[in-house]
Amino acid sequence: MAITGLDHVLVGVADLEAARASWARLGFTVTPRGRHIGWGTANYCIMLEDDYVELLGIVDPAQFVNRLDEFLASQGEGLLGLAFAGEDAAAIHADLAARGISAEPPKELRRLLELPGGDVTPEFALVHIDRGDAAGLRAFVCTHLTREMVWQPAWMRHANGAEAIDAVRLSVADPEAAALKLNRLFGMKPMQAGGSTSVRTAPAGCVIEIVAGPSETPVLTGMTLRVPDLDITAGYFARNGVFFTRDTFTISIEAEDATGVELVFALGEA
Repeated sequence: MAITGLDHVLVGVADLEAARASWARLGFTVTPRGRHIGWGTANYCIMLEDDYVELLGIVDPAQFVNRLDEFLASQGEGLLGLAFAGEDAAAIHADLAARGISAEPPKELRRLLELPGGDVTPEFALVHIDRGDAAGLRAFVCTHLTREMVWQPAWMRHANGAEAIDAVRLSVADPEAAALKLNRLFGMKPMQAGGSTSVRTAPAGCVIEIVAGPSETPVLTGMTLRVPDLDITAGYFARNGVFFTRDTFTISIEAEDATGVELVFALGEA
């Protein structure tokens, strides 16, 4: 399989600067701002070991915003879509086509990353997957052409202990149908546990947890972040006045405190 796991999640936000402040308050190190060249959108990113969170907002509504305005108007802030990882955009497109999965040919995207010493220009190649073949999700495969520009060690250390995205949660009226679509996309057999269906994005990759919900259209509701020690996470939240709930194995943050994303922090295997 050309898809090797999760690359990043996209979080659509109404106010990009307010979103940056909200996630920083939760103990995440947020990168400098990036501006998509030729588009009306910009982002802040939260870099983890092998994946990341992209906070995506509109900074110039007169330019192309890739339907982010429609998402915010219909659903409000929250998880917008998923970007999967891959090493070679052309090979990814060929692999998907060979398996009968509809996807657009690779397109290159650049953004200006506003660093104190001057702007740099990270580059990417994207392969957008047809929603019908991605269980109705807004999804694409992202190949990093300048990986060293965005995975910088100082940006990967977070006061709340976050290390990686272990799971993403999906709510939809027909979980079995969604699981079958994702099984075809990733080649990974669905798993049943605790009343939900899960599909891994790769043999050791992030899990997509699918639960029954009221909508025929899939809705991404939250994610689970791996931490090495729950006491580190709880201690940070307690010291900084962040409301959280804790049980034996997890710490949870309500969606309203994380721009519409339900966050769970849990111990996990590296």
